[in-house]
Amino acid sequence: MLSRVADSIYWMFRYIERAENTARFVDVNLNLMLDMPLSAQQWSPLIYTTGDDKDFLKRFGEFNKDHVVYFLTFDSENPNSILSCLWRARENARSVREMISSEMWQTLNSFYLDVKAASERPNPERQDLVSFYSHIKSSSHLLAGIMDATVSRSEGYHFGRLGKFLERADKTTRILDVKYFILLPNINDVGKSIDILQWSSVLRSASAFEMFRRTYPRITPANIIDFLVLNDKFPRAIHFCLIQAESSLHDISGAEQRTFSNQAEKKLGLLRSELDFAEVADIFKIGLHEYLDQLQTKLNDVGSAIYQTFFTLEKEKEKSMV
Repeated sequence: MLSRVADSIYWMFRYIERAENTARFVDVNLNLMLDMPLSAQQWSPLIYTTGDDKDFLKRFGEFNKDHVVYFLTFDSENPNSILSCLWRARENARSVREMISSEMWQTLNSFYLDVKAASERPNPERQDLVSFYSHIKSSSHLLAGIMDATVSRSEGYHFGRLGKFLERADKTTRILDVKYFILLPNINDVGKSIDILQWSSVLRSASAFEMFRRTYPRITPANIIDFLVLNDKFPRAIHFCLIQAESSLHDISGAEQRTFSNQAEKKLGLLRSELDFAEVADIFKIGLHEYLDQLQTKLNDVGSAIYQTFFTLEKEKEKSMV
């Protein structure tokens, strides 16, 4: 497979997953704010945890619901907004039309056009946001189902799968980080109804509430971290995502599982093995935010290694053949 084709498929699925997870990311805050007084509502955490605070403050100057929702959802100048991600996903899909099914192209194209139309309505930030973000998540799930039903299990399929699960792992860390940054008014509230309400919202935003309740009798921070970080069976848990990403990486290279033939496999294998043996107590000893920050850095390192292994070197080979 040509490097540019693999690169386009990889990023097409990363951008689709990023759009869905940004919807989940904002949805966390929307759900948390519903039961909090206006004076206690916080919107800055969503921007700080994405690392876009300098750009946001330069352009908007004030953190409020309207500005943050617009910036993360409809802002074409923000490369990580839902609208921008879907535009980039569609452009990548357009360049590899021969590698994906017509059903996938048609669904992705409609998905982008729906969001673009919403962005052009008067005061788009005032529409029914709960239904809108639900539509984003459902459309992303539809694309995932179409991919599984219509795409051959070749290198292209596994590059798409690799991008999807790495992006999902990263965004699950950020969904958890939202809860970390939205501090309780009083330390005495920890474990009380407002704390449980906030953690429940995090679970629902990760579509994890029902599966969590089948596994644990009580909603506690330790149980939630165990489920969303260390669980190897729930599809949105970070550990599960790394296992699936590593499996596709080995299918691409042909190397046996639990070995490595390149730096991407080595870095991803090391990160996956860390979670194989990690315990919640280890995470809390480091600090939840610090641990999540370290995970994000390591996931970025894996992404860089994938680029260097599969995309940069092959591009240089293609140039040398011209």
